[in-house]
Amino acid sequence: MKHLFHNNHSEILRALTKGRALLAFDFDGTLAPIVKDRGSAKMRPETAASFKALCRKFPCAVISGRGLSDLKPRLQGARVKYVIGNHGIEPSPEQTRYRRDMREALGTLKRALADLVGVDIEDKKYSLAIHYRRSPNKRSARQQIKKAIEALPVDVRLVTGKLVLNVVPEGAPHKGDALKALCKAERARACLYVGDDVTDEDVFRLTDLPGLIKLRIGASRSGAADYYLRDQRAIDALLAKLLDLGDKAAGP
Repeated sequence: MKHLFHNNHSEILRALTKGRALLAFDFDGTLAPIVKDRGSAKMRPETAASFKALCRKFPCAVISGRGLSDLKPRLQGARVKYVIGNHGIEPSPEQTRYRRDMREALGTLKRALADLVGVDIEDKKYSLAIHYRRSPNKRSARQQIKKAIEALPVDVRLVTGKLVLNVVPEGAPHKGDALKALCKAERARACLYVGDDVTDEDVFRLTDLPGLIKLRIGASRSGAADYYLRDQRAIDALLAKLLDLGDKAAGP
């Protein structure tokens, strides 16, 4: 994994100006910093301003684990062409079935985890997020949560994250599936995806999407991205670089 802004690696971004391109971003930890209270997550003013400008120059997408009703207001009026929620599930023609399965899983998990201190189950309709950031014993909490998930009466897929375990319906589309569908709809010849977490590895592991630039926030020895930025604050430098490339491609 190579640092994007070292040794002229950022020159690879020029491919985004040589034909139809799609720029896609995760939200938490990418466009917005990770915060203890997930309800207060938002883009910094400079990030929001740059992202709004970028959406006027390129087709952009945000693909997040948040539900759409939670995600859209956090985009602060940016004219994002594609907004995808619930790890790639929302919107989907199978939402009714996914909601039924998640409702059953939610009831079971609430009973199984009722006595765990500092554990919070977030119901996102089509997926569940079990947060244990406030647990006094995070390792034990994680083990007990995983055990409860394994005992669920419905088929699910476990997606790990930063002090959170996500439960999604088995067979539901993931972020990689969502990005491939968007690139097809956009007829994109090049694509940039920026993410920061394990849930984004479904994109980073893609091998059948030509022209995909895989960029991770924070280096990872086990991650499948090709490039990385040092930390979340570096998103502002990336957006500035993309805006500059867009201006140069447009000409005088």
